[in-house]
Amino acid sequence: MATPEFRWPCSQCGAHLRYAPGQTSLTCDHCGHVQAIAPEAPKARGRALQELDLARGLRDDLSGDDMVEVRTTSCPNCGAQVEITGATHATECAFCATPVVLDTGTQRHIKPQALVPFALTEAAARKAMIAWMGSLWFAPGTLLEYARKGRAMNGVYVPFWTFDADTASGYSGERGEYYYETRTVTVQVNGKSETRQEQVRHTRWYPTRGGVARDFDDVLVMASTSLPPRLGNELTPWDLGALVPYTPDYLAGFQAEGYTVPLAAGHEAARDRMSDVIRSDVRRDIGGDEQRIHSIDTTWSEETFKHILLPVWMAAYKYNGKSYRFLVNGQTGEVQGERPWSIWKIAFAVILVGILALGALYLSDPEAVNQQLPDWLD
Repeated sequence: MATPEFRWPCSQCGAHLRYAPGQTSLTCDHCGHVQAIAPEAPKARGRALQELDLARGLRDDLSGDDMVEVRTTSCPNCGAQVEITGATHATECAFCATPVVLDTGTQRHIKPQALVPFALTEAAARKAMIAWMGSLWFAPGTLLEYARKGRAMNGVYVPFWTFDADTASGYSGERGEYYYETRTVTVQVNGKSETRQEQVRHTRWYPTRGGVARDFDDVLVMASTSLPPRLGNELTPWDLGALVPYTPDYLAGFQAEGYTVPLAAGHEAARDRMSDVIRSDVRRDIGGDEQRIHSIDTTWSEETFKHILLPVWMAAYKYNGKSYRFLVNGQTGEVQGERPWSIWKIAFAVILVGILALGALYLSDPEAVNQQLPDWLD
């Protein structure tokens, strides 16, 4: 399969067009020309958003229409799969800013079926990131100033898997119900013994069996190992109702990362999440005050998946020789980041707390403070 080369020349001046976030058009930064993205046909949209059979995907038995040959290379620093849709042969890794050169080889990947287009502009994403930084206690002020004046953020389409499944689970366990008994105890009050009665809680356990069923839709798993899982997974919520069929036009002026989490690994992570939900369902079904689960046997059926791309604005800044990454959900503006700490701010806060504590002690017992102050000063 030939690797497609995509170019977006402006029909007015020949310069490169760029997708305009929040729009359905491409714009020219040079002359301002606007070019509409052709709307997809209803049938094409239905095919693009259709779920793929999981078993076939795990067997690497998908049809040729569901696969694509892409030009990609691994970032030598962070391992990101940098994918270029245009004619460019050199770029910068959006995840760690390392220069990378695209080789001439290709890889066979599952084709992205759909994507959520960028809704936030770079300026809006930067504003959200700076507001988030400003809310951090003990963050270095120099980092905030650098972020305000720093280079533009990178817009990257990050790969995700979504999984669907119908489940039916049988279980065995025990239901615990509380009951109380009154007992007499002796306690010491002001040096004297007093007799009191108190309620003591006990639990009666009853064996139980049953079944629960749940259908899962679009369980989302990040398919990138280039981002810390905590940051990428906490960019939620995503409105997957905004998915549109994949077309390279939405990538004009942006980067896209190829998936580095294989389908099988993504499926395993999705099943773990579904199993946690099923376990919660079982506890609710058992009822009572406490639950013991001995076994859960789940039947999985109608398992399908999609490969999609979601928009993320990224920035990386260095502080005291260490890099810190910040992510902004390109659809909602949710911000996640690796926060630095200002040693000076922390030290000042500790000193301030000490002064306030000393002041409070002085107000309550000035004589004690006057006696201890020489020792503390020493």
